[in-house]
Amino acid sequence: MQPTLWIATRKGLFSARPVAGGSSTWKLDDHISFLGEPVSAVLVDKRPLARGEPAALYAALRLGHFGCKLHVSRDDGASWTELPAPVYPPKPADARQPNGEPDPNSWTLDTIWTLETGGPDQPGRLWAGTVPGGLFKSDDAGLSWQLVESLWNTPERPQWFGGGYDQPGVHSVCVDPRDSRALLIAVSCGGVWRSDDDGASWRLTGEGQRADFLPPDQAGNLVNQDPHRVVRCPDRPDRLWMQHHCGIFRSDDGGDHWVPIDNAAPSGFGFAVAVHPQHPDTAWFVPAIKDQIRVPVDARLVVTRTRSAGAEFEPLATGLPTPSWDLIYRHALDISLDGSTLAMASTTGSAWITQDGGEHWHTLSAHLPPVAAVRLA
Repeated sequence: MQPTLWIATRKGLFSARPVAGGSSTWKLDDHISFLGEPVSAVLVDKRPLARGEPAALYAALRLGHFGCKLHVSRDDGASWTELPAPVYPPKPADARQPNGEPDPNSWTLDTIWTLETGGPDQPGRLWAGTVPGGLFKSDDAGLSWQLVESLWNTPERPQWFGGGYDQPGVHSVCVDPRDSRALLIAVSCGGVWRSDDDGASWRLTGEGQRADFLPPDQAGNLVNQDPHRVVRCPDRPDRLWMQHHCGIFRSDDGGDHWVPIDNAAPSGFGFAVAVHPQHPDTAWFVPAIKDQIRVPVDARLVVTRTRSAGAEFEPLATGLPTPSWDLIYRHALDISLDGSTLAMASTTGSAWITQDGGEHWHTLSAHLPPVAAVRLA
């Protein structure tokens, strides 16, 4: 099957593929799905289902007044079928925080922020991370969804607050390839949570993170951390990389403890992170100046790569524009299964691809709508 890059934008779902006869050159397809509509998440599921259906392509839409929609395609985006979107229960009038104050967060679906598959032994299992902070699961390939109430009802959840959105959101869902029942999720702003029993129970974890935006005596409070994105290395599942609001962190024990990486020049601030599927010491980031100035340092867009578990970083900029004001969002950097091809796209509508680990980048387009997410399939 020809590789495909799916690009979820504010005005539709675009795709790109290698040009026939020249795999180093990629080109945008003419067909655009959901033209004019904001696509918030995209997922390709190639796992075989019990009923023998072909690979599934999922797209989540955020339609404002018309709510969130979810669609599936089983013919590579040529046609789509609408699926039910996750639904929150009504908010109880007496919903409270542990301190007795009213729960300030919404109980209405705002955004499907990320979609992920379950393990290979869970045909039909999908996970949906959403705003305002709920995790949903489906065991029938999206035909129905259940709120993971064990996480939603955890006493700390009403303390979560918005990071990327006004409300908190689940943006990272990491399934352990050794055990599909072992999960790690990350919440902005609500920290890192682990489950060892398929979501039946959860524990707040992540010692070593620091939230510099909090008073010094609260900077280590795990429930108020703002991980921007967390990814797991498939070849060494206990190795995870995090792009946090306050820098880059690495975990070597499945997410229980995190080591800050303080030498990621030109900056440790950013949103996106990718890890090499076979080499856990290799990871990529896309830095910006800082929270208040979300543009590249010195107006020079670079991707930083470490191949030494964070001991050293190298800037990769060949083919990337200068000056540049592009920002790469959480889900807008992705990597192929062999670790050689990476794609990224920006909130100002540019998209790039590399097939040599970031040494040389090629521009796919500089005129897309703002990009929320990319997926290489």
